[in-house]
Amino acid sequence: MSSRRSRSRQSASTMITDEQITDLVSKLHQFLPEIRNRCSDKVSAARVLQDTCSYIRSLHREVEDLSERLSELLDNTDSTQASIIRSLLMP
Repeated sequence: MSSRRSRSRQSASTMITDEQITDLVSKLHQFLPEIRNRCSDKVSAARVLQDTCSYIRSLHREVEDLSERLSELLDNTDSTQASIIRSLLMP
């Protein structure tokens, strides 16, 4: 058997099915507050993916903002309290 055929069979067995894609898009749909709050259950997969990307970007900005605010708070806190808080934040 040629390596091309075995690669073809292997990639065919690891390919994601349309049903799996639909299921994953449906799961994403449930996690997105913007879409979840809409009346219509019919939302295109492209729209779900676009909204997912936007939501992830907004979460990333929120994390950055909160990290910045925490740093400012720690800078304005006395060193004993700041070191306690920093020790809680370290994994």
